[in-house]
Amino acid sequence: MRFENKGVIVTGATGGLGRETSFHFAAEGASVAVTDLDINLATRVADEIKEKGGRAHPFELDVTDARRTAEVMAAAAEVMGSLDIAFCNAGIREIMPAQELAVDEWRQVIEVNVTGVFITAQAIAKHLIAKGKAGAIVNTASALGVMAANSRCAYTTSKHAVVGMTKALAMDLAPHDIRVNAVGPGVIRTPLTERYFQNPEMHEKIKKIHAMGRAGHPPEIAKAVLYLASDEASFCTGTHLVVDGGWTAGKQM
Repeated sequence: MRFENKGVIVTGATGGLGRETSFHFAAEGASVAVTDLDINLATRVADEIKEKGGRAHPFELDVTDARRTAEVMAAAAEVMGSLDIAFCNAGIREIMPAQELAVDEWRQVIEVNVTGVFITAQAIAKHLIAKGKAGAIVNTASALGVMAANSRCAYTTSKHAVVGMTKALAMDLAPHDIRVNAVGPGVIRTPLTERYFQNPEMHEKIKKIHAMGRAGHPPEIAKAVLYLASDEASFCTGTHLVVDGGWTAGKQM
């Protein structure tokens, strides 16, 4: 049990990657604060974790609200008895050519994907420093944090920012024994992306862009997150661990 007696907060915990990772943390002994904009969804995931013998507590959270985030951190620490790890996973995306992207939509993506990650990371850092505790933060970046794709200008920009933020946070928090890393998924088959796989042409394209000839699955990302959050990665900070089946390794000739 790598996370026995540890408290973990997961943002965006009801979607594909957040949900899967919450279950993995719980299976490894952690108490999990399941957070989402929709408290009903958060409660459902927390209940499912408890049905499997895990420990979980639901919280309603808008990651762009700094005051609410601090309140949830304090409440989660109290109910779980400890708060040691944050998986800053909440995020949104747009699919639209840059020249047609509304500025308001651009701002929304940046606000959630960049500012929301910063607010969450800062909140747990303040908590850990005040308690004099070591800890770990894992941010969800993307393969698009090191490259680009069409019709995803705001999303690509936001994930590049998360990669840079991860490095900057790692530098500032290392003296406090708080490690900060990011995971960079390729295309992962989740409820959010399932429509891609229902389109034979798009499904074939997804297979071709990955050297391994397939999309990823949520457990493959969850395991990477748990590694980065665990003591197994004790000398790892400021890292962007790309888990993309070879998408960024090169292009098929």
